[in-house]
Order: sequence, then structure tokens, then C-alpha cells
Amino acid sequence: MKKLCPTADVPTGGCRRIELPDRPPLAVFNLDGRFYVTDDTCTHGDASLCDGEIDCDDGVVECPYHQGAFEIASGRPAGAPCSIPLRVYRVEVKDAAVFAAVDETEAVPCP
Repeated sequence: MKKLCPTADVPTGGCRRIELPDRPPLAVFNLDGRFYVTDDTCTHGDASLCDGEIDCDDGVVECPYHQGAFEIASGRPAGAPCSIPLRVYRVEVKDAAVFAAVDETEAVPCP
């Protein structure tokens, strides 16, 4: 598990972009105190999902380019034109920090 950021750095209903060496950027979401980590780049276009709109009630993030959407918890596409799921990662919160299994072998496949 890789430490990504303190929980306080991700506001409720918000997202924080994390850039790690030698890998695409990640998005850390805080949905009412539950943390999720996905790839940050939309699978439809080269857009940062952290720049998109987050609907905490539905648990969906909308891409800022073409308004496609994804379920944050599962990575499933939730609105056209997005059709390819996001990669999601197993998350642990400990010592007021967000950790994620970011190695390819630890990634959670999208159902």
C-alpha cells in the first residue's frame, strides 16, 4: 500500500489529484468520509476527473470535457460518451492518511 495524502487534504465531496513517479495520475475522492481512489484521467479523453463535477448523492464524477460520467466506487461508466471503466484501487485509511494499492497486481478489477 502506498501513502497518497492526509485525509484532511481531500474535502468532503471533493477530490485531490495525486501524481506519483512512473505512473498516470490518481484521483482521491472523499464521499462523506468514505475514500476512493481511481485513475484520474477520463477513459474517453485526456481530462482530469478532479476537474469535473462530483455528485456525492449518486457517487458519480462527471468529466469536465464531454460530461461523460463514472461511478466512483466501481469505476463503471455512468454516462455517455464514456464506455471504458476507470481503474479503481483498494483503499485503507490509517493514521489520518489515505493509502492505496497502486501496484498493477493490487488493482481492483472493475466488475
